[in-house]
Amino acid sequence: MGTHVLTPRRAVAALGAVAVLVPLAGCGSGRDDSSKRGAEKGGRTELTVLGAASLTDVFQAAGKVYEKEHPGTKVKFSFAGSQELAAQVKQGVPADVLATADTRTMDGLKGETGKPAVFARNRLVIATGEGNPERVKGLEDLSDSKLKVVLAAPEVPVGRYGKQVLDAQKLKVKPVSQEPNVRAVLSKVELGEADAGLVYKTDAATAPKKVDSVDIPDSKNAIASYPAAVLKNSEHQKEAASFVKWLSTPKAQKVLREAGFQHP
Repeated sequence: MGTHVLTPRRAVAALGAVAVLVPLAGCGSGRDDSSKRGAEKGGRTELTVLGAASLTDVFQAAGKVYEKEHPGTKVKFSFAGSQELAAQVKQGVPADVLATADTRTMDGLKGETGKPAVFARNRLVIATGEGNPERVKGLEDLSDSKLKVVLAAPEVPVGRYGKQVLDAQKLKVKPVSQEPNVRAVLSKVELGEADAGLVYKTDAATAPKKVDSVDIPDSKNAIASYPAAVLKNSEHQKEAASFVKWLSTPKAQKVLREAGFQHP
């Protein structure tokens, strides 16, 4: 199963995303007829799934399970911030399924997708360096000017959730940087370039030896909903619909639970 992780790019480079993903979706077949994109390789249909950055690890694991259950289908992933994926969809990037970290981004693509289905939920935590050297105890500590805090940009789902959480507590936080996706926030903390950052619980869990996580009480937290939908420009509507439906099955939900995602 192949994986392609997109790096963030500025809006002016959005058109370049088409060139990046066309080879991924076409699987390097060399065929000039783009209408046969993803048509079969070794007798298997190839699906291209665009996934939110926070789904990177769990979707790679889920993809392996799915391929074993569906030997006629090969799944390839492309991960980025949900807002970047939305821009790619609007530009017509060839793909079959979209999974975002919020319903707002998905709702903005109603003309490009079929009916979305929420397959998981998530919550925020405060990620700190290993051992929590700055002794961060809660959201209030993030407003300390001496603390280097990194957040996701407000147009990114996790950044929007973070703003919602901080605003509700009337906390003013001046981040040292605003990142294009949750994995970039986590990386800053892992590398010691920030003392703390707001990330999803599942992202902090992917780096247990590099970061610690401070729980945020449910009463002060935000719930992130993850919807998936078939893209209308998919040339594999049946197979794409099968993958979206499968995400809600017991086997898929088991993989999601093990990664820390919550039941939809």
